[in-house]
Amino acid sequence: MGGSSLWRNMAVNADINKNGMYAMYPEGTEYISAYLEARGGPFGATLFVGLQAFLLEYLSRPITVEDVQEAERVVHGHGSRFNRQAWLDIVNDYDGYLPLEIEAAPEGTVVPTRNVLLQVVNTDPRFPWLPSYIECALQRALWYPSTVGTTSWICKQAVRGALERTSDHPELLRLYLHDFGARGANTFESAALGGMAHMVNFDRSDTVPAYIAASQYYNAAYPGAVNLLCEHSNVSAFGPDGEADFFRQLLSNTNDAAIAFLVDTYDQDNCVRNVIGKELRDEILAFPGLVGIRCDSGDPVTNPVDVVEDLMESLGSSRTAKGFKVLPPNVRVVQGDGLNVNTFRRLYAELERRGLAADNVLCGMGSGLLQEVNRDTLHFGYKANAARINGTWRDISKRPKANAIKHSKAGRLALQYVDGDYRTVPRDSIPPEENVLQPVFRDGKILSVWDFTDLIERSERPTPAYYYEDLPEDLQAAS
Repeated sequence: MGGSSLWRNMAVNADINKNGMYAMYPEGTEYISAYLEARGGPFGATLFVGLQAFLLEYLSRPITVEDVQEAERVVHGHGSRFNRQAWLDIVNDYDGYLPLEIEAAPEGTVVPTRNVLLQVVNTDPRFPWLPSYIECALQRALWYPSTVGTTSWICKQAVRGALERTSDHPELLRLYLHDFGARGANTFESAALGGMAHMVNFDRSDTVPAYIAASQYYNAAYPGAVNLLCEHSNVSAFGPDGEADFFRQLLSNTNDAAIAFLVDTYDQDNCVRNVIGKELRDEILAFPGLVGIRCDSGDPVTNPVDVVEDLMESLGSSRTAKGFKVLPPNVRVVQGDGLNVNTFRRLYAELERRGLAADNVLCGMGSGLLQEVNRDTLHFGYKANAARINGTWRDISKRPKANAIKHSKAGRLALQYVDGDYRTVPRDSIPPEENVLQPVFRDGKILSVWDFTDLIERSERPTPAYYYEDLPEDLQAAS
């Protein structure tokens, strides 16, 4: 990327075909309204997150004459027309800031699918092409963190239910899913935005870019907890006969921190039953911090549950007030391999099926969290919904006969909260104060600023059960 301003130049942050569309609207077109929604998928709702980061990183940077010149060279190089005068007018009349108004659901809000999340309109009738022009940049900035955040939120609801049914400590909910996904993310920015979205739901992450993004864009505090997670190179450096020596070194050098032993570098069964269960048993039980027994191979659902039962035979167990068996309070199994939202939910269901409390297993998720998603996981769409032509607003939409999920909404929209649920209604059908959508950007000015604590608080508000219960397969594409 180097130092080129093209990487933050909104005049080229679009598909090449967008450059010719300014001349394709009906004569007299003054304003175009467009909106964003998650149209369906395996979950009943979407956690909306990522907009403020986009506004600060991209729309708060003014376009310059040099940007226009660079963009013109790029676009003409593709053989497309370029609306040079319009971009120069933005530079001269708006100091380079885009003449747009964006209103959105407050970030952190969990909204059922097929509802408006965001709405955009141009503020100057000379630029009706602009709401569509920013589609690529805006949708890309939002579908990814919102989809990761939703995946993480669905996992949170699963473990919340398991803790409420089996544990004495459901208040520890935010500790149960650790982000291990940075190495599997496709870019540093993806790791930052996806990892940041996960942190709305859980407090545990190894993804440093996530902490940077949450702090830079949402004023989040850095966590103070210390986790010492070893890797296979540490264990194997001690040799096949040195596992106990390495683990003992960790126990003696880390005091009251949380540490984790990788137990599958060689023979997991031997390590769990003999090294941990016999040779180091007393030292582990006496350790003042948390000892994680980390599984990194095998079946991600049954293997960690088997390890819990093996450890209970050697280290002992007690029962929660709800009658479920739990390991000693300073010992937990850590499953950090092979998890996605489905195996995560199945793991906690398997614990419960065997009479074991959810407390026993802490999880980490890598590519299943940050990488196994795409725009169609939740079928995100950004579509025009209204046009003002010669002074009159006209409702517009698309309704392809062959694919109902691609049907879009017509008319200027509002999001209303009624009886504990959200619904999309015509903008003029409710008083403005009942519209959940809030103006967040206008002509280069950010109108609402949210702290990370605001996002967390909204994400933890009670929701209807259908938001997170499994949808029947025939409804996933039409929810």
